[in-house]
Amino acid sequence: MKRLSLILLLNIVTLSVLFAQEERERTPIGGRPDIKGDLFLDFGFNRLNNIPSELGTTFLRSRTFNVYFQYPINLGEETGFTFNPGIGLGMDKMAFRDGTTLFNNPAIGPNSSQILDIEDVYGENISIERNNVSANYLDIPLELRYHFNRRNYSKSFRVAVGGKVGYLLNAHTKIRYTDDQDLTRQIKDRQSFGFNPLRYGIYTRIGFPGFNIWGYYGLNQVFEGENGPFRTQANQINFGISATLF
Repeated sequence: MKRLSLILLLNIVTLSVLFAQEERERTPIGGRPDIKGDLFLDFGFNRLNNIPSELGTTFLRSRTFNVYFQYPINLGEETGFTFNPGIGLGMDKMAFRDGTTLFNNPAIGPNSSQILDIEDVYGENISIERNNVSANYLDIPLELRYHFNRRNYSKSFRVAVGGKVGYLLNAHTKIRYTDDQDLTRQIKDRQSFGFNPLRYGIYTRIGFPGFNIWGYYGLNQVFEGENGPFRTQANQINFGISATLF
């Protein structure tokens, strides 16, 4: 699945260049290339909302990284509005507190998860060095963007609102620990863990062409039905900053 994600990422970059090839202009060294479209690199954090205390995550290690290419469609001459459809990869990591993580719940079935103490599964007296859950999505963002400089969108402060739909490509946990015999082990468990195969929500972006801040609010549940830990109905909140390459 890593190979698939890499291929998708390369295709996104290639498409963005092909779409914009005829729009390229010379820019000063160090300037932002004048290419039609935006290649966003989103850096941020993710939180689970509407959860019991046992599903709390650590803030700094629960991170989000998105790569999206969006192509602008002008909505009239100098109206300031564009419609920006796109495609990209959304990659979320969650780090649960107190040495716990997701494991399959055999009482429910293969497409399920429960939260367990790692020491209860792999033995006591271990030193946990890495513990996270990853969920990677193919996302389709759609946004309506307003540019305050209606004569030059490429240099304008802008505000955008929109939504996105994502399809779960893969999910896995990664645990690395050292046992009482000083042996370091790394375990990567790839399965669905009851994650909802689809996600959708609303988001906003505010900023300039090269830099902006963003936020996303998931409208559906992170886990499908009652397949998640404690039958949680958690939804997702992501936020952070973006660098725009084009």
